Amino acid sequence: MSDQKKPGFFSRLFGRGDKPAPAEPVPVAPAPPPEPVIEAAPTPGPLVEPVLAPPDPVVAPPAAPLAPPIPEAAEAPPPVASPAPVVNEAPPVPAPVIVESLPPVAVPLPPVPAPVVAPAKTSWWSRLKAGLTRTSSQLSSRIGELFTKRRLDAATLEDLEDVLIQADLGVDVSARIAAAIGKGRFDKQIAPEEVKAVLASEVEAILAPVAVPLAIDGAHRPFVIMMVGVNGSGKTTTIGKLASKFRAEGRSVMLAAGDTFRAAAIEQLKVWGSRNGVPVIAREQGADAAGLAFDALKAAQDAGSDVLMIDTAGRLQNKTALMDELEKIIRVLRKIDAAAPHAVLLVLDATVGQNALSQVEIFGKVAGVTGLVMTKLDGTARGGILCAIADKYRLPVHYIGVGEGSDDLEPFTARDFARAIAGLD
Repeated sequence: MSDQKKPGFFSRLFGRGDKPAPAEPVPVAPAPPPEPVIEAAPTPGPLVEPVLAPPDPVVAPPAAPLAPPIPEAAEAPPPVASPAPVVNEAPPVPAPVIVESLPPVAVPLPPVPAPVVAPAKTSWWSRLKAGLTRTSSQLSSRIGELFTKRRLDAATLEDLEDVLIQADLGVDVSARIAAAIGKGRFDKQIAPEEVKAVLASEVEAILAPVAVPLAIDGAHRPFVIMMVGVNGSGKTTTIGKLASKFRAEGRSVMLAAGDTFRAAAIEQLKVWGSRNGVPVIAREQGADAAGLAFDALKAAQDAGSDVLMIDTAGRLQNKTALMDELEKIIRVLRKIDAAAPHAVLLVLDATVGQNALSQVEIFGKVAGVTGLVMTKLDGTARGGILCAIADKYRLPVHYIGVGEGSDDLEPFTARDFARAIAGLD
């Protein structure tokens, strides 16, 4: 070992020694946030020793670890910032919640129903003409085909007679009308409107004698009306419509549900009675119809009713047992009032055509029919059947119906019916 004295700490610190030594790099602590520190290369040469008082020992803070070097790659990942240290910080105050004002939402309201406007009441003529459209349209179209730009001859009149028969005017009535049109017009050109005018005139002449209103005789109180007819002819509905008309005239009315075979008929008559404010005498289904008629007449007498209308079960004219029941009802009524029933109305369905002739004949013999009510003229092209019935039986036609409403049953007038069936205004 050499005996040379080893330089001390301060000598080494301030460069004292036998020969100058290069200064050692002084580590510099990185400032927060920590960043990598690049040391400058030392500059060779002697250092000037400053004259300074001996400093206090400096304890360097532990150096923050350097970030590991980022390996080279095709693309370096983005630097991740280190979170700043939080020292005794208060918990974050939540930001105020701002409720965004939404625009008003239009809630659709239920549609307001349009005000119900009652249809304008049409005249009876308008309803009658509309109801007989099917019959008049068929006649008008065929007449137009036969008489447009054509001279009248025997073949034309024969064709016209066939057209009238198809409308159920009957053979005799059709031949009579054809003869009236041909009178004085042979080998002449005749317009379809002229043919319609002659048709209306002839039909009116046939129907005028039977267009008789139903007269309520005040000497009989109650005035008993018995309604008869086949199944489905419209007896119960006709009773309800007549009750409405009698009530409008100021008469007191009572109804008897004598169609004890059908529960629906009993309920239907009760509905009509409730609608018109009229009492209804009824029994359970299957009850004796003659006994019910007897009780109804007694009740009407006790109540002082002006009119008693008795419904009966629909029956075919060729069913002897059912027709005998009508005779029984009449016998029972006459035990109380020898003149009862004061009117027996046969309700006819116009859609049955020629079958209505046999109904008039049989019901007339059994029940003593005094008048007719023709219904459903709006549902058929056979409206001419009324002419055939009137010409053969001469029974009064009191009412005709062309619809379901109470106003669609009106007293029969020959002129209006004739012009409507011919398609004239």
